[in-house]
This record gives sequence, C-alpha cells and structure tokens, in this order.
Amino acid sequence: MRNPPLRGPPRFGYLRFVSHSRSAEGATPAMAQWFAAKATAGAALVFFRMGDFYELFHEDAEAASEALGIALTHRGEHQGRPIPMCGVPAHSHEAYLARLIRRGFRVAICEQTETPEEAKARKASTLNREIIRVVTPGTATEEALLDAARPAWLLALVPGGAAWLDVTTGLFHTQRLGGGHGAEPAALIARLAPAEILAEEALGIEGAIPALPPRDAEGRLAAALGAGSLEGFGQFSPAEIAAAAMAVEYVRAVNNGQLPRLSPPVPEGARGVLLLDAATRRSLDILEGPRGASLLAAVDRTLTGPGARELAARLASPLDDLAAIRARHEAVGALREDKVLRGKLRAALKGAPDMARALARISLERFSPRDLGAIRDGLQRAAQLAAGLHGAAPSLLAAAIAPLGAAPATAAELARALAAELPARLEDGGVAAPGYDGELDALRRLRDDARGAIAAMQVELAQAWGIAALKIRHHQQLGYLAEVPSAAGEKLLRAAPETAVGELAPIHRQSMANAHRFTCAALAALDRRLSEAGDQAAKRERLVVAHLRRMILADAEAIAAAAREMAGLDVLSASAELATEGAWCRPELTERPDFAIEAGRHPVVEAALRRARGPAFVPNDCDLSPGRRICLLTGPNMAGKSTWLRQNALMVILAQAGLFLPAAAARVGLVDRLFSRVGAADDLAGGRSTFMVEMTETAAILNQAGPRSLVVLDEVGRGTATWDGLAIATAVLEALHDRIRCRTLFATHFHELTALAEKLPELRLAAMQVREWRGEVVFQHAVAPGAAEKSWGVHVAKLAGVPGPVLKRAASVLASLEARAAAGADPLAAEMPLFARAPVAPAHPALAALATLDLDTLSPREAQEALYNLKALAEGKEAL
Repeated sequence: MRNPPLRGPPRFGYLRFVSHSRSAEGATPAMAQWFAAKATAGAALVFFRMGDFYELFHEDAEAASEALGIALTHRGEHQGRPIPMCGVPAHSHEAYLARLIRRGFRVAICEQTETPEEAKARKASTLNREIIRVVTPGTATEEALLDAARPAWLLALVPGGAAWLDVTTGLFHTQRLGGGHGAEPAALIARLAPAEILAEEALGIEGAIPALPPRDAEGRLAAALGAGSLEGFGQFSPAEIAAAAMAVEYVRAVNNGQLPRLSPPVPEGARGVLLLDAATRRSLDILEGPRGASLLAAVDRTLTGPGARELAARLASPLDDLAAIRARHEAVGALREDKVLRGKLRAALKGAPDMARALARISLERFSPRDLGAIRDGLQRAAQLAAGLHGAAPSLLAAAIAPLGAAPATAAELARALAAELPARLEDGGVAAPGYDGELDALRRLRDDARGAIAAMQVELAQAWGIAALKIRHHQQLGYLAEVPSAAGEKLLRAAPETAVGELAPIHRQSMANAHRFTCAALAALDRRLSEAGDQAAKRERLVVAHLRRMILADAEAIAAAAREMAGLDVLSASAELATEGAWCRPELTERPDFAIEAGRHPVVEAALRRARGPAFVPNDCDLSPGRRICLLTGPNMAGKSTWLRQNALMVILAQAGLFLPAAAARVGLVDRLFSRVGAADDLAGGRSTFMVEMTETAAILNQAGPRSLVVLDEVGRGTATWDGLAIATAVLEALHDRIRCRTLFATHFHELTALAEKLPELRLAAMQVREWRGEVVFQHAVAPGAAEKSWGVHVAKLAGVPGPVLKRAASVLASLEARAAAGADPLAAEMPLFARAPVAPAHPALAALATLDLDTLSPREAQEALYNLKALAEGKEAL
C-alpha cells in the first residue's frame, strides 16, 4: 500500500517502510506505548528509549538488525508469538543513526518524557514516552549524521517551482521551474545533489517523498518566517511559494512542530548563474568523479567545513555576472600577492568551528555545551579576521570587516560565561566558568564540600564497624552505599560492633558474590544533602545555559552573517593558495564572445599525475575567438581528445566561479550556458540506447544553446550506421555554425567532416599529434592545427590487449578498405572484405610433399632422401 502524500498537520506516516498491521491488543503497558508510537511514526523505524538503550521491536528490529549487523533477539511474547528485538546504546546511538540514514531509513526517536520518580508519583506502571522527532537525511542536525564539507539540502518540487533549504545552516532558496528561463528539475537536482527530495507525485521524480503543499501556503510560509507577508523578501511565483511552504511544513512535521532558524528565502532567477544541465555535470565530474577524481577535490584548499561547502556551491553554480566575478578575482589576486595577509587569514581560519551548524542545533534546542563553545570560539576567530583585514583594498575583503565584527557583546559574554574545557553533555556539568554566576558558585561549593564529606564518613564508618576495607561507592538507583568484603559483611550481619549504634547502625541493602552493601542513617542523610546540592547546582546551570541560548538567538542573524563571511574568506584565501602552487593565471573576463586559453592544463588530470609522480601534463592552447568560433578536432583514441575537451569546459566553470585558471594566460567571454557531451552512456532502465541518449542530449543543445553558450561535443553520430552518423554530425555542425553561432569544440572520427572547413568560414581544424616509431604509435598529447592523417584504431586495439590474430585480420580489412578508397571505389561496397572470408593461402610445396609421404613404408635411406627434399622445398629450391 502506498503512503499518502504529506499535507496539513504534522504527521509521520510517509516514510520508508510500511507499518505492520499487528494490533496492540493484549500488549504489556510498555509494548502498548510502542504500538502507539509506531502508529504515529508510520514507515519510520522507531528508536524506543528504555533506560540506557534505544530498543527496536517487530519488523523494525528485523530491518535494523540486518542493516546494522547487530544481534536480533526476542523479548517476551505478543499474541502468542515471540517479539523480535534489537537495541543500541543511548550514549552512542548517533553512530547507528548515521548508518541507518545512509542506508535510506528514516528514524523516529521515542524518548522517555518523565523520570521514574514522576512516574511513581502518578502511580503509573511505566514511564511516559513520546516521539520527539523523526531523523531524515534532509533534516538531520547532528555532526555524526552530516558531511562537514557538503550541504544537506532538502529540495521541494512542485509543477513550476522549487525550493531548497539547509536546516543545518538556515540557507533557503527558491526558483521557478520550466518555461522560458526556468530551470529543469533534473538540472536542479544535479546541481544541488540534495540529501532528500519532496515532490508532488505528478512530477514523477524518482526517489522523492510524495508530498503536497499546505493550504494557505503563503500565509503559513510568512508565519514560519515571523512576518505578516512575503512582500519584504522579494518577488515569488505562486509555485515557488507552494514549494517553499511544503519544505517548511515537512521540517516542522519531522521536528514535532518545531522549526530551526531559517534565513529569508532568496528567489533565484536564471540570469546571474551559469546554467548547466544534468548531463553536463555528469560529463565534467564537477563535485564527484570516479575514484574521487573531481574538480572539487583537485582545487579544494579550504581549511574549514563551511569553506568547503561554499567552494562546492560556487563550483556547482558559477556566476553569470561580470562585476561579481571580477570582484572575486580581484580578492584572490590581492591575497595571492600579499603572502602575509593570506597567512594571517589562514592561520585564523585553521580549526575554526562550524558556527552555522552549531547555531542551527541551538535554535532547535538540540545542542550540546560544545555548540555554545563553537559560537564563542567562532566569534573570536571572526574578530581576528576582521582585525587582519583592516586596510585591505579589494571590495570583497573590505566589505567582510563589518559582518565579521558583529555581536561583540555576545562574544564577550560567552567568553566570560563558558568554561575553557566544555563537557560533551549538559548533564555532565561544568559548562559555566567559575566566577560567572555567584549563586551557581555557591551551590557548587556546597556540592563539592559534601563530596569531601564522603571521605570523612568512610573513615568514620570504617572505625565504627571495625572494617578497614570499607569503601563508600555511588549506585545509580540506590545512592551512596558502604561496600565491604563478603566475610566482613557476613560478620556484620550476624552482630554489629558496639560502636555501630544510633545513626551509624548498619542497614543491609544488597548482597553480591564478593561483597555486601550497607547504609546507615548518617550516610543516607549525607546522600540526601549531596543529591540536593547537586540537583540545585545542575538546575542553576541549566538556567545559565538557557540565558546564553536566548542571547545567541537574539544575535542569530549577525552570527550567521559572520559565519558566511568566514566561509567566503576561506574560499578566497584557499583559491589564492591554489594559484601560488603552480602556473595559475587570473583570467580576463569580457562580455564579448571570446575564448582564448594559452598553455591550458586539465586540473584534475594534472593533480592525479602529480600524486602518482607521473610525467608532466602537456599544456595546450585553445582559441575560439570571433572568426574561429568552432574547432573541429580529429585524432586517435587515447591521444587526449576527451581530456582537452573537458579541460576547456572546466576553464569556464573555474573562471566564472571566481577562481584562477591552470594556464599561462586566458581570456574568457562570459558564458550563459555550458553544454558538455563527452563519453558514451545509455539508459537501460529508461529503455534508451546509447545512441538515443546521445541524440536526446544533442537535441537539448540545439534547442537551448545560444550565441553566448559554449558547446563541447565528442563523436556525435558514432552510435549508428557510418553514413547516418556522418550525416547527423554534418547537420549538427552546420547548425552550430550557421544558426546558433556559439563557441564550439567538436571532436570526431569522421575525417570526411574536415572538408567542411572550406565552406564554413568560422570553422578551424585541429588534431591530436601522433608519431610512429619502430612500428609503434607514440601519443604526444599535443593539439596542433590541421587534420589527423588517420585514426590509428588498430594500434589502440593492440594497446588494449586485443589478440594478435584479430589484430592481423583487422589490419588486412583496413588495408583493403583504404586501397578501395584510394582507387575511387566505394570502400563500403557489398563485396568489401569486411563481409568476406579471409583468403585461403595455397599450401606450401613442402607441406604438399609432406602430405604425400607414407611414413610407415619408408626405408631409412628413403626417409633421409625425403628429408633432404623437404628442406630444399622449405628453402624455396626445387626438389632433389
């Protein structure tokens, strides 16, 4: 049965597994609570808190046991059948949560909402438990569940609109879909790589959670943002508002009605961002690539998680705004030249905490003391960065000073309030620094003095009971108890010493294998005083922490702005650091349709060669300036065509993202759309062959590319019959030249296309350089003007390890085809050798003579004469 789409009030019945239909009739009180929680959580696994463990039952236990590789046991029976059960420790449950989330599960956390004392006071048979949240890939906030270097986008899609937010940082964006300048869902998904997708079922988005926008989407969204209307946030289409409200309501639902701090939504138009479709992103390996070889990995020199996320965002969404790009280049150039300033900035950034994610956890009351420390330390680092930037000339650097110096009062208060070393949990105490709160200090002294009294009580009881080995230990349920060895305990049970009277009279509490535990009136009174002092100190410290939380949230926007500037500075200083490592140049950006790269290099391949200590990368030029807008590239496989095609596409990504380029010099005219089709792929699940996928992607280019676009095409027409493929490639090339008039790199093995250079005035020929040496092919990986002499396919097949007989036959067929073509005949005629058997060579005379011999009747002399004859025939002489 399908889960219904999410809509309206908070609910949890839209997650991964369908809930079982077993009834709660006859269940124990605790299991009845589990059934109620499961009915609320629906398809989510239920982490059911029982003491120090989160337990899972029934189908949840079976699924989690298999996914986590933990033991599946049974606990009691329900309706005559054993109850499957498994569990994870509460103190380390986040590690197990992370593994389940990565496997695609969603998990409902069902917590104990009262203490045993409170349950006892209301005479309940079991503790009260409630679902406090549902952990999903797009709404998780715990560090263990997140990738520090990647955002955790929750993407909501409706017909005509999209919205995406990151609950860990509060970032919130919307965009129109389809139509004129709207993005396509597939392109947006490829760009964002969201952790979780919500979508209306009509869109047919694979892997998305079915959802519907809430009623009165605009009103609910405005209320969630704390505003009366959306007018102050920008212009949004109804579809954008519906998608944004759908995302917000989902976050509210899985957090049991609670929302994190969200920045106002930013409407994104198509203008201002370089457009790349999903196929282009797959082709260029921008954020992810085989064996980790991606553009991001090759250029990432950031020092912080927020900086790495910002770099990934810039590479995924390069700008199409000349002024903004030049501002980034100016800042990177200044930091490259000013080594001292760059060193100061990177020293302040190294080890800086992730303030944005700490702020999100604080806003959701899901924080630890160390999140408070992250805000304190982050603001201190921000102040250091602001001080280091004073006097910086570039506009981006100067503009960062004010946001970095924001919230000085909060920074000072946190520095005074928080201890230098913070505990992992609030319950552990020691969050507030000594001297910050006088009342807390007094309660701590009382608590610590009472603890010191335990030592005195131990000495007093040891003397009164006559047991030198007596130790006072704390038990979680029973409090402080006097523990004595088994033999001394038996003696004490039989008769207490005369000195053990009154408040010191022993009271037996527990027997163990090797010891007995006792208490007395004096020890019980001391336990109460210690417990009360500790409870009061803990309660006071919680009040101090609540005050600090309110103070941080009051300055949340200023803190978030400082965090954004720190991430931006990390990217700029990292880009400058990258530019100093090698010959990386500042590109000249223009509004004209220029594209001229001098000695360009592929950043990913160059980095891989450097890591492997391989040969140096061979740099190559590329010029698609006006008058030579189209380059037709020929050359054999393995010569470097695909590398050269991709490296020039990546030059546009890097330049418009604000980074320098791996080249000696570069002039790049602003590109509005980038299309790259390099490498073959099929879509078997969608019923599309390799050729169909190629033609679909080619159609998208011909329908969407414009004069400001850059198109990179590799071997158009290769997936069909030779003449059909050649015809298609010719027509595509002519359309790009005559109608679309965009900058184009077009690689092909159809050498017949080179004749188009005579009729297409802006087409230029280029070829990968190859030379032959001692019968072997040497690839020089260099690009030069002109056309390739041949494709060298048989030689590449030899390098790949194709068996010798096959290579020999291929060479024979190739020679015959080339001879027919040279003679002016149709090389693909019906009688071509491709479809003929290999010619049978006449038998050698020596073999014919050997076949006539009857070896069983030959005398020795005759056998000797026969051998001489065979030897003569083998040497080409007449028989003797």
